[in-house]
Amino acid sequence: MSSMGEKLLLGAGALALSTAVAAANESVSFGTNWLPQAEHGGFYQAMADGTYAECGLDVEIVPGGPQVNNRALMMAGRMDFHMGGNLLELFSAAEEGIPIVAVGAAFQKEPQVLLSHPGVADSWEELRELDLLIGDAGFASYFQWMIAAHGFTPEQRQGYTFNPAPFLANDQLGMQGYLSSEPFAVEQEGGFVPNVFLIADYGWNTYSTIIETMRDTLENRPEVVECFVTGSIEGWYTFLYGDNEAGIAAIMEANPEMSRDKIDFAIAKMIEEGIVDSGDTLELGIGAMTEERVGSFFDLMVEAGVVSPDIDWQQSVDTSFVNQGLGLDMRPQ
Repeated sequence: MSSMGEKLLLGAGALALSTAVAAANESVSFGTNWLPQAEHGGFYQAMADGTYAECGLDVEIVPGGPQVNNRALMMAGRMDFHMGGNLLELFSAAEEGIPIVAVGAAFQKEPQVLLSHPGVADSWEELRELDLLIGDAGFASYFQWMIAAHGFTPEQRQGYTFNPAPFLANDQLGMQGYLSSEPFAVEQEGGFVPNVFLIADYGWNTYSTIIETMRDTLENRPEVVECFVTGSIEGWYTFLYGDNEAGIAAIMEANPEMSRDKIDFAIAKMIEEGIVDSGDTLELGIGAMTEERVGSFFDLMVEAGVVSPDIDWQQSVDTSFVNQGLGLDMRPQ
């Protein structure tokens, strides 16, 4: 046989093998809680660079958005995994008897921030002197904790329409935000760098970007859960510290309105503020989640009057797929 014929035969064999492997992989879906962005980067990275495929999964990432409820789709059995916002959603599900289980936490800190104008309120304490633009969901959750734990008042709160224009026009206003969103918008539109207060640094110790699944999936398909969690962990290490071009390209393809400069800004902020990799992850690895920490946040919310003390939250947490130090060798020394 000619060398060309051998190459064609080998090429055909490799194609057949890759096709067989792809066919053997189990198809699963993961619903996010917002449009594709850098804060979803580890998941897109693991999908785009083949990390999920290596352990047997063909993962479809289904974007969320203002009119999308991917969590409801998971509860209805039409989706395998969901990206939870924070632990309050998990507590609510437990209270309602919905068998959603958290199996990993991509974010050690929720990227919720408050913004102020420099020179007006330069400390957390000085925020108490301002009116604050806070949305309904924030008022019902973290702002109730701010009232109970830090002396803020309901009268300070003004409604927030997710438009920074009122904040830009009035330096006596503070504003809620997401670490990589509103600060970036203020810099671009207002031409100045705002003071940014990450509320996680002041005691709001929930996990965020939580990997959720249904208990039925956990009990009947544990190998799928393990592959998705470990693949996501490796994806996050690569996205933050390695060659993340595949993940970035996948995000921008899925969300054409997302710009490269905003993605770069977000990645830098996530690293700088330890959103993904800080605290317990330094020893346990990205994705770390402990019952002690969940219980601490639950007690905080009970004290603030946000949740009922009778909720059996323990049934909603399974840490057996995390805390094993996976990926520690991928972090820059």
